[in-house]
Amino acid sequence: MAVSYMDFTSPNVEYTFDTRNNVFFKKDNRNYILALGIRQLNTLGNVSILDIHISKSNVIEPHIHQNASELVYCISGEAIVSLINPFTKQLLNFRIQPGQVANVPQGWVHYEMATVDNTHLIAIFDAPVPEFIGVSDMLRLTPANVLAHTYCLNEAEVKKTLAPIQSTVVIGPPANCQTPREEPAAPDLRQDIQPQPMTVANYDQHYYGYYSPYYDQW
Repeated sequence: MAVSYMDFTSPNVEYTFDTRNNVFFKKDNRNYILALGIRQLNTLGNVSILDIHISKSNVIEPHIHQNASELVYCISGEAIVSLINPFTKQLLNFRIQPGQVANVPQGWVHYEMATVDNTHLIAIFDAPVPEFIGVSDMLRLTPANVLAHTYCLNEAEVKKTLAPIQSTVVIGPPANCQTPREEPAAPDLRQDIQPQPMTVANYDQHYYGYYSPYYDQW
């Protein structure tokens, strides 16, 4: 829907935009996100998109969009879209391939992982500028003593574990990650036309969200 206050006789009316001119985040040449919102195309109304390019085992970090729901459409490659249902306390995982979608309700914690190289996703939002609240910000900005006290953890170990997180991650693992890690294994799925829930056996279940400054770049 076009914005109702737009003067379509104005010489400043915009009808087209190249998303390559607005990089939201870039990890490297194979893992980056482009953005389109009302600040780039003033005839847009209550809609915006993220143009996501990620390669195998890269993850759009656990996060929420507190002001928007999100429809993830797979153009090429393959990805697993995971979301936490806040009402049932279940982690749901959906594998999407070209032509398939996964829907994330507003405010739900979720993340996306590419299972093959050159995966291309389009995330569509029902907001002119979706707010991105990443778990990396919650972990790095919450004092270690608060986390340790709240969850009965060793404060020194918390500080040591979280020390490498110095900025919003967005696409993980960070490019400078030196820690050896195992690649998550994706369980088999039913071959239905519509994506089906997967077991949570091979996935972490301790993700939450917090404020990120990245949406301000829009």
